[in-house]
Amino acid sequence: MRLTLIQRGCRLSLLTVPFVSPLAHADPPLGYFLHSAGPAATPTMHLGWGLTAMSVAVVAIIAVLLAGALVRRRPAAAPRALGKEGGGMEWIYTGVGVSTLALLVSLFYTLVTLQAVAQPSAAPGMTITVTAYDWWWKIEYGDDADPSRHFVTANEIHIPVGVPVRIELRSADVIHAFWVPHLAGKTQAIPGQVNTQWIQADAPGVYRGQCTQFCGPQHAHMAFDVVAQPQADFDAWRDVQVAQASAPVDGQVRTGQKLFMDRCAGCHTIRGSDAAGVQAPDLTHVGSRGQLAAGTLTNTPEHLLDWVQHAQQIKPDSLMPSFTLNMQDAAALSAYLATLH
Repeated sequence: MRLTLIQRGCRLSLLTVPFVSPLAHADPPLGYFLHSAGPAATPTMHLGWGLTAMSVAVVAIIAVLLAGALVRRRPAAAPRALGKEGGGMEWIYTGVGVSTLALLVSLFYTLVTLQAVAQPSAAPGMTITVTAYDWWWKIEYGDDADPSRHFVTANEIHIPVGVPVRIELRSADVIHAFWVPHLAGKTQAIPGQVNTQWIQADAPGVYRGQCTQFCGPQHAHMAFDVVAQPQADFDAWRDVQVAQASAPVDGQVRTGQKLFMDRCAGCHTIRGSDAAGVQAPDLTHVGSRGQLAAGTLTNTPEHLLDWVQHAQQIKPDSLMPSFTLNMQDAAALSAYLATLH
């Protein structure tokens, strides 16, 4: 058992809760492969179904031939060289021919699919830079017309519905892979190289993404969400994200801010304050995100403070250390983090 904090009105009170925290998502894994929600994912989904059908057909044919051979088993005889007179070579010729044809068809279908998803039908409406870290995602939104509208968030990509979005992929450490099965195929993020991909959502919703290139002990806990919104909702979200964090006015909140500056500002950024770290997620509007720690926890005040104090228990080997806080410091820090929304 351990202590976490919850907010009750304007006061923080202590409750005892179990160590185990619920996972951020409980969706069935196969659900991600059975449906598509955008034009970049539909051809890939069809290719996957086609290759699956071909593989099932190959297994079924081999099983039938094996069963037939067992049923028509010949009596034991002295070994002899395989020749045309036995009819065996025809089976080999047939098998090689069918296999070659199947492989050529699958190659052609794959090339057609790659061509279909290489570029969107219309010019991308925006470009987002995604940088993969061990084990989280840095998301950068730029605006060439107005640099002041540039901002950075983490592990949550917002896009307008029906608009193709260009994704520029980078890696800060090792090879990762960016994959949103409902919206597009996967693309690797490679150190020192910029790879590109595009995504588009046909309907509003939250689409799960995941790193699919093994990158270390917490590879499985390197997820992200793509939130597709109507254009008006997306614009409103972007206006909020551009804004700087408000200056604290409450005494406890100011105490929490000072504690953050002393212990967290070396890694994290909070725009509008002196915190300007670049090695960890920007927390200016952390309260607006649905998940914490790259999809490991749902974003609640309890889980946020849980993460601060027990990061190495929740996500071992991550670069986020566990902080030991007394009750007063924990309450102050929690009060300050609650203002970042």
